[in-house]
Amino acid sequence: MIVTLTANPSHDRTVNLSGPLERGTVQRAESVISQAGGKGVNISRACVAADIPSIAVLPATKEDPFVLELLAAGIDCRPVPHEGDLRVNITITEPDGTTTKLNSPGPQATTRLLDELTEALVRRAGSADWIVLAGSLPPGAPPEWYAELVAALRGAGARVAVDTSDAPLKALVDALSADAASAPHLMKPNGEELASFTGADADRLESDPAAAGRAALALIEHGVESVLVTLGPHGAVLVDKDAAWHATPPPTTVVSTVGAGDSSLFGYLLGDVTGRSPDQRLALAVAYGSAAAGLPGTTIPHPRQVRPELVTVTRLPLTTGR
Repeated sequence: MIVTLTANPSHDRTVNLSGPLERGTVQRAESVISQAGGKGVNISRACVAADIPSIAVLPATKEDPFVLELLAAGIDCRPVPHEGDLRVNITITEPDGTTTKLNSPGPQATTRLLDELTEALVRRAGSADWIVLAGSLPPGAPPEWYAELVAALRGAGARVAVDTSDAPLKALVDALSADAASAPHLMKPNGEELASFTGADADRLESDPAAAGRAALALIEHGVESVLVTLGPHGAVLVDKDAAWHATPPPTTVVSTVGAGDSSLFGYLLGDVTGRSPDQRLALAVAYGSAAAGLPGTTIPHPRQVRPELVTVTRLPLTTGR
């Protein structure tokens, strides 16, 4: 069972252009895709496609069209009542794969909402293989809420994965230095996010897997069990206390990168719950991410579209030198 939290869900609208985006002009879209989305929701979608039990926890009313869409898609959605219209995120994709995202903030969170979301997750901690905290926080939520939630879930016996950015990521990393109980079992930054708290150069981390592996050791040294660093076209790096690996993706014609990181995280979790070795989990993560990048909008790949046998995994030297 994989339980996901999408604290700031969104109606995702992807506009596909037939040519490059031209600012200040009128352009006709080739197609528009609309889907109930958010990082945790995307992972729950992947679970359904792969026949892995999942529960999606999120703030919304039971009658919200967002919730009804998820239920119709076979996703076990457990909404926590919350007032306000869910946000709308707009993604513009160009033929060469260039992606522009316009994300709105979402409704204001309240103390009651955060407490009820915490209770909904803690209640399921004992029955879940993983609890995934994914995406941004809604306005009004303190940046340190994920760190507090990790500590509560670990105390309840859950294994926790976190994929977030900006202030919530910084707060989580800051908390690691003070309290090991705030350390997730798995973190999934991309190169830019990893650079944001290690002081490394983002472009170098994206293009140099060994540098990304060394930077990820900062999280391992503060109690995180495993770090999955996604590097876009350069694949991904996995680091734990014993070893580090780099996986190179198969050739992919990029259609949309939206949801590719979520798919990569699911691939890793799928490998874990099915008993695969760390390097095999990494291969599955990169295969899922590559398959997602080749699909339109936030489309989550079906297992039959995923080719881990085409991914090359190599061992990296595990050193602390930077």
